This record gives sequence, C-alpha cells and structure tokens, in this order.
Amino acid sequence: MMKVTLIAPEGLKEKYLREAADEYIKRLRGFCDLKIAEFSPFKLPEKPSAPQIAAALDREAEQILKKIPEGSRTAALCIEGKMLSSEELAAEIRAADNSGTPFTFIIGSSHGLAEQVKKNADIRLSFSKMTFPHQLFRVLLLEQLYRAYKINSGSCNFCSLIALTNL
Repeated sequence: MMKVTLIAPEGLKEKYLREAADEYIKRLRGFCDLKIAEFSPFKLPEKPSAPQIAAALDREAEQILKKIPEGSRTAALCIEGKMLSSEELAAEIRAADNSGTPFTFIIGSSHGLAEQVKKNADIRLSFSKMTFPHQLFRVLLLEQLYRAYKINSGSCNFCSLIALTNL
C-alpha cells in the first residue's frame, strides 16, 4: 500500500473541519497508508514585517524538511504552483504508486512556505489562484486525494461523467 504523508500546520481548530478531515482520512485508509505530520507554526506579531515573516518561514522550513520521508516524491502546495485537474493529480499519484515511491504533500502556514521548502519539492501544486485558509485547505487536499484514488480505482462516477461530457 502506497505511503502518503501530509505535512501541515498543527491541529484543526474548528470541529466541522476536524470531522471533515477525519472522514476523508477514514476513507483513504482503504487506498493508502496516510500519515499526518504536523509542524508548529511560528508565532508572529499582528502586523509582521517582511523580515519577520521570512524568519518565521525559515524556522518552519527546518521542521518541515525533517518530516519528509526519505525517497518521497514531494509536492509543495503554493499559489504559484501548477494547477492540475483531479484526473491529472490521480495520474501523478498512480505514477508514484507504480514506481513504489511514497508521496508527500506540504501545506504551509498562514504566510505560506519558505522558498527552501519549495526548491526542495519535486513539484509545486496550486488548487486555485485564490488563497485558502490552511485549515480548510487540509480538508480540500484530503478530498482530492480520496478522489484521485477513486479515479485510479475506476470508481469515481462523477469524474467518469465529466470525462464523457468532454468527448
């Protein structure tokens, strides 16, 4: 079973987000060995300066880079990343799975990811040109991972309908 690691800021504060994440984590158990590795976001003042943000991101990067499993294909989730369809994400996961390569996805804190983390990644992914709160984004990513595995198993009816309408 493929090993997937999701690196994200500590904890989900809202009950509804925890419940949604837990549901997708439960669903993913049938498809992959999922590990959530959390890091502690660095506390910043209310209106941080650019140097303060950069220093915080560098401190977070130290934690993040230690959590990436050796030999893992790594995706940094950032707004400047490449946008993939659900089917394209499924193909990325299928390729890693077929080669026996673990996959790691990294969600940054409120100010994003340090350039060091992005440079270390094999791929930079974006879900939208819009910005999402990192806690909500965790749920979005888990849903897309579940959808990717459903696509790869041939049991994503919604995705099959989309493919048929695009013929």
